[in-house]
Amino acid sequence: MDARFTAEQDEIRRTLRELLHKRCGPEELRAAVDTPAGHDPALWTALAEQLGLPGLALPEGYGGAGCSVTELALACEETGRALAPSPLLATAVLTAPLLLALGTDAQRADLLPRIASGALTAALAVPGPALATALGLTGHDPRGEWAGGGRAGGVQARQADGGWRLYGQVDQVLDGHSARLLVVAAHAGGFARSRVLLFLVRGDAAGLTRVRQTALDATRAQARLQLRHVEAELLGHGGDDVLAALARLGDTAAACLAAEAVGAAGRVLERTVEYVGQREQFGRPIGSFQAVKHRLADVYVQVQAARSAAYYAAWATTQGERVGGLALAQALQALRGAAAEGIQSHGGIGVTWEHDVHLYFKRAAGDELLFGPVHRLRAHAADLAHVFEEAG
Repeated sequence: MDARFTAEQDEIRRTLRELLHKRCGPEELRAAVDTPAGHDPALWTALAEQLGLPGLALPEGYGGAGCSVTELALACEETGRALAPSPLLATAVLTAPLLLALGTDAQRADLLPRIASGALTAALAVPGPALATALGLTGHDPRGEWAGGGRAGGVQARQADGGWRLYGQVDQVLDGHSARLLVVAAHAGGFARSRVLLFLVRGDAAGLTRVRQTALDATRAQARLQLRHVEAELLGHGGDDVLAALARLGDTAAACLAAEAVGAAGRVLERTVEYVGQREQFGRPIGSFQAVKHRLADVYVQVQAARSAAYYAAWATTQGERVGGLALAQALQALRGAAAEGIQSHGGIGVTWEHDVHLYFKRAAGDELLFGPVHRLRAHAADLAHVFEEAG
């Protein structure tokens, strides 16, 4: 493994950091999360047209850049540094890979070029608070019971009038209120013979109600979807192993999320180090106190270790090694620790709404609610590696 980044990868990081520095400062960030979409559409257009971010990991035949998960993870690291609210995670990380893996030739040809250009945003809708389970990050469910079915709720799919209709409710859908395309996981086949399928639903479909929800992390816009006999199109041919595809997606998504968390952790640590060099007590900067130095040094080690794990996880996706969940656990713990130390070191100002440091702590807590928690990520990784099994 060559741990050095290529010139192209370094250029992706540099240009994206410069663009976000100009277009997504603290004031722009707060203005964006207060818009109906939860992000700045003009910034998303710039990310798509100037940098080709939505299609970074899509094949060139569909208008993408043909890069690997590593390049996408590096882009997520930079958006994490700025806490940039955008459809990147929902569209490019969670949805586009499913369309590429399971879609028919016609579906790919229709949807992927529009995603790569930034014209089409998409969201993955998984019933209930089960996204981490569906992606195989915190557990293994070979029957897809996380999707509901029967009396358990979720979303039901039935064939009618030569097509499919969906009925049910989905909560906590990232960018679900603004995405123009929804990929909805639903049960089909009745209670006894039910199976999980994925369906394509237009954002303006009749019978679909979308409501943006108040989230702990305002930079991660979420929505509740209600489907009342909504017309849908089956993704793929119906014979695909949807659960296996979601598990594969989970590993790549975890690598990107880990890189994003590392970017946020690194940035809040930088801001904290800068602040302790300015804040004075007893006539000297508090950053000169040995206790403060030691605490921030510990955070630095955690962040650097998490960064290495995130980079390795992104590289390992092309080698068939599943370590994304473990890298995500380490990154989320590093972000939580860095944000907590940031609040502590900033003193009274660190807990005010006007300061930005609390946004990083909310990102850590919000991501654990969606994709964790950390101890379950680690426990499942240990199960996959058979760490605690007795030798036969």
